[in-house]
Amino acid sequence: MPFESLTDAPTSDVGFVASGATLEECFRSAADATLAVMVADPANVRPIVQRRTNLRRESLDMLLVAFLEEIVFFKDAESLFLRLQTVTVGSGDGAWHLEATWAGETIDPRVHILSGDVKAVTLHRLSIFETDNGWQATVVLDV
Repeated sequence: MPFESLTDAPTSDVGFVASGATLEECFRSAADATLAVMVADPANVRPIVQRRTNLRRESLDMLLVAFLEEIVFFKDAESLFLRLQTVTVGSGDGAWHLEATWAGETIDPRVHILSGDVKAVTLHRLSIFETDNGWQATVVLDV
C-alpha cells in the first residue's frame, strides 16, 4: 500500500503520507489510509452497499479534505465502512472536480476489529503536490 504513517503527529491525531503515480492513485491511497485508521483490516469490509460522491472545490487540497470527510460522514451518519471503488479527479471552470464510487457494509464490531474513531480531517500539515514520481499528500486526522 503506498502510504506511510507519520510518527511525529500529535497524540490525539493520526497522520499519514499517501502517494500515487497519478492523482487518482494518490486519492485512493489517502482513502485506504483513512479507512485503515478506523478498522484493523479494511479487506474485511465487504462490498454490500454502494454510495456515490460528486464534489467540487476551488483548491486541490480542500477537495482532498472533502473527499476524505465523506468516509467519516458515512461512518457517522449511516454506520458504514466504505472502500473506494473508482475515483476521477479533474479541473476546469476554476475548480477541481471529483467523482467517486464507494462500496462497503454496515459496521459490525463482531466482524470488524475497530482500531480508531476518526472524528475529522484536519488542515494541520495538509498538502498535496506533484512530485517527480507522481503525487504525494500529507494528511492529519483527528481521532
